Amino acid sequence: MQFKKILLTGMLCAFVIFTYAQNLASSVSGYLKTSTGEALTGATVRIQKTNFGVVTDEKGYFKFANVPQGSYSIVVSAIGYKTIKKEVNLSNGIEVKLNLSIIEDAAQMETVNVIGRTKAQEVNKQAFNVTAIDAKKLYNSTLDISGALDKVAGVRVRESGGVGSNFNVSLNGFSGRHIRYFIDGIPMDNFGSSFQINNIPINLAERVEIYKGVVPIWLGSDALGGAINIVTNNSQRNYLDASYSYGSFNTHRSVINAAVTSKSGLTFQLNAFQNYSDNNYRTDLRLLLQNDMQPEFRAPSVKRFHDNYHNETLIANVGVVGKSWADNFLIGMTLGKNYKEIQTAARPEAVYGQLHRRGNIVMPSLKYKKVNLLKGLDVTINANYNLGYETTIDTARADYDWDGIRDPKVSMGERGDGGQHSEFRNNNGLATAMVSYQISERQSVAVNNVFSTFNRKTDNLLFPDRNALDPAKTMNKNVLGFGYSYAIQNKWNVNVFGKYITLQSVVGSLNRTNSDEKLGYGTALSYYVIPDLQVRGSYELTNRMPEANEIFGNLENEAANPLLKPEKSDNFNLGLVYGFKLNDINRFSVTANAIYRHSADFIFSRFVGGTSAQRDFTISDNRDGVRTTGVDGEIRYSYKNWLSAGATVTYQRLINLQQYDYDANARRYYTTESLTYLDQMPNIPFFFGNADVSGTFKDVFAKGNNLTVGYNLLYVHDFWLDWPSFGSPTADSKYGIPAQVSHDANFVYSMKNGRYNVSLEVRNIADKPVFDNFALQKPGRSFYLNLRYFINKSQK
Repeated sequence: MQFKKILLTGMLCAFVIFTYAQNLASSVSGYLKTSTGEALTGATVRIQKTNFGVVTDEKGYFKFANVPQGSYSIVVSAIGYKTIKKEVNLSNGIEVKLNLSIIEDAAQMETVNVIGRTKAQEVNKQAFNVTAIDAKKLYNSTLDISGALDKVAGVRVRESGGVGSNFNVSLNGFSGRHIRYFIDGIPMDNFGSSFQINNIPINLAERVEIYKGVVPIWLGSDALGGAINIVTNNSQRNYLDASYSYGSFNTHRSVINAAVTSKSGLTFQLNAFQNYSDNNYRTDLRLLLQNDMQPEFRAPSVKRFHDNYHNETLIANVGVVGKSWADNFLIGMTLGKNYKEIQTAARPEAVYGQLHRRGNIVMPSLKYKKVNLLKGLDVTINANYNLGYETTIDTARADYDWDGIRDPKVSMGERGDGGQHSEFRNNNGLATAMVSYQISERQSVAVNNVFSTFNRKTDNLLFPDRNALDPAKTMNKNVLGFGYSYAIQNKWNVNVFGKYITLQSVVGSLNRTNSDEKLGYGTALSYYVIPDLQVRGSYELTNRMPEANEIFGNLENEAANPLLKPEKSDNFNLGLVYGFKLNDINRFSVTANAIYRHSADFIFSRFVGGTSAQRDFTISDNRDGVRTTGVDGEIRYSYKNWLSAGATVTYQRLINLQQYDYDANARRYYTTESLTYLDQMPNIPFFFGNADVSGTFKDVFAKGNNLTVGYNLLYVHDFWLDWPSFGSPTADSKYGIPAQVSHDANFVYSMKNGRYNVSLEVRNIADKPVFDNFALQKPGRSFYLNLRYFINKSQK
C-alpha cells in the first residue's frame, strides 16, 4: 500500500511537471510573402539547430508548436529566392507571430531545364493531374508559351509552319477547343489572334500550369480535355527585364517587362513584346505536292515567298499593391495588333501571293485580389472587354504558284470565292468573381462565377449591300462553380466540386435562339504513402458548350453549324509522384499518369473539300462517342545542382464509338455498321516523347559568371491522316504524317549573377524535314541569338 501511494504521488508530480513544461513551451507562427505581398507556397521554414521544420501552405502560413524556451534562428529558404534568417526569443509560453518577406535571387534563374521546383513544385503536388513549368528557367531562351508546352508529358503542340502559324495544342489526345486557356486564372477566350500562346514570349510568365482532364473550379471553365493557365510574373516590385533576339529567316523578337512601385504601394507595371519573321524557309515540293507538277517546279526545294508575320502587344497596369484592403488593385489596358500573310490553304497545292489576315486587340481591364479580407476570407475579381477586330483580305485578281510569279485573272479572290474583305468585331466581355473561405486549418470552401458575352458585328467592305443579310450574332455563357476541400498538409487532401453552366446564343440570320444548361461535378484526392511518394486520383463529369466560331463560323475557312449540341465527358485520372535522393548528390523524380475518357456528342472538326483546293473548309460536327485511354510519364535526374537530365513519354488511344454514320442529306443514320467503328481517331499523334540534358558550370572566366549547355530531343511516331480502315496501308493514296525526330541545342552565358545574359540556340540541328500536319512543312535548321538584361532593386 505504501508503495502504491509513493507511485501515485510520483505520477502526479510528473504530470504536474509535464503540464507546467508544456505551458512554458512556446509556439512560432507567421506568414511568408514575396516582395509584392503575395503568399509564397512551398518554402521551407526551419528552426536552426533543432528538428523543427515545416513547409508554408497555399497562403504562405507556417507554425511551430511546443517549442522550448530560448533564443533561436528561424531560417527560410525557397528555390529562386534569397535565404532569410530571423532571430526570435521564446519565453513564458507566448506565441510569437511573424510576417516575413522574401526577395528573388536572379542568379538561380539562368538554367534552361524545363520542369522546375519553385512555386511550380507545390502546384505539382495538387490532387489534380497537373504539371507546372517553371518559366523563369527559360527566360534566356527564345521560346514562346507553346514551345515550352511541347516539352511536357501528355502535351503535343502542332504548328502548320513557322512563327505565327496556325497551332493546335493536344492534352492526352483532346485538342483545339476542348482545351481552355487562361492568364492568371482569367479565360483567354476573348483575346483574339493578337494574343495567343504561340506569340506570347515565355518571359511574360512566372510559371505555366497544365491541367489534364479534370479542371479545378477556380478556373471557371467548361473545358472537356483540360486547361492551360499562364501565371504572370508579379513577384517583382521594381525591376527591368529586357531581351532581344535575332535569328534565321529574318526573325526578330523583343520583350520588355518592368515595374515601378513606391513605398506607399502605388505601382505601374508594363509588359511589351514583339515578334517578326519573314518565314522564308525552304520547303521540299517533292514531299508536299501530290499532283503532277510542271517540270520547272520539280526543283528540290523552293523558298516560301508570302509568309510574313508580325505582332506587337503592350500590357499596362496601374494601381496599388500591399494594402490592407487589397493585395492588388489594378486598372489596365492591353493593346496589340498582328499581321499574317497566308502562303497556302490546308493543302500546299493551293498557293497564295496576296491573301492575308490582320487583327487587333483593345482591351481595358480591372483586377482586384485580397487574401484575408476578413479572417479566412479571400476575394478575387476580374473584368475585361475586347473592342478589337479581325479581318481576312482576299481581293487580288491573280493566281500564284510556287514560282512566286503573278498570273492575272478576271475574277477577284485567290480562293475562287469572289473575294473577301469583311471586318468583324467579336466584342467580347468577361467578368469573374471568386470568394473562398477558410473554415478551419484543414477545411475551406469556394464559390466561383465566370460570365462571358460575345457579340459579332460584321462590316462587309467589299460588298456593303450584304450587311443587311448578316445581322449580329450574340452568345452569353455563365459558369458557376462550388468547391469544398479538406487537407492535412503532406498527408492527404480531398476536393469536391460542382459546375453549373448555361448558354444562350442568337443567330439573327436564322431567327433562331438556342439555350442550354448543364450540370457537372467531380472530385480529386491525393495521399502520401510516404513523405516523398504521393498517389493522386481525380474524376469529373464535365460539359463543354459549343463556342462562337463553331456555331457562327469564323468568316475565313470554318463554316457555321448552329445545330451543334453540347458535349460531355467522364474523365478519370490516376497518377503518382515520387522523389528521392542518394547521398544528397543524386536526386530523382518520377511522375506517372494513367487516363480514361468517355466522351459523348464529341465535337470534332470535319474537313470538307471544296470545288478546288483553294475553297477547302472545315465544319464542326457531333460524333456519338469517343473513348480515350492513355499513359504518360516523366523521369528527371540531377547531380550536385549542376547536371540535369530528363525524359517524357506519352502513349494514347482515341477510339471512335459511333457505330452508325449519319446521312446529313437524308437526316437519318445508315443501317449498316460504319467501317470506322472502333477505329483509332485519325490525324492525332498517339506516341511521342522528349529527352533533355543540361549542365551548368559556375564561375566561368569570372566569379558570378555561369555557362549552361543544353540539348533536347523530340520524337513523334508516324500516324495516319485519315481513318486507319480506309485504304491499304501500302497504298500510295493512303496519306500519313511520317515519324519526326528533331534535335535542338542551346548555350547560355550569364554574367554578374544573372544581370547580363547571352544565349545561342540551334533548332532542328540535322536539318531534316519535319511536319506536325500533313504536307505542311515546318522550318529546317535555324539559329537564334538572344541578349537579355535583368536588374531589380535587390541586386547590387
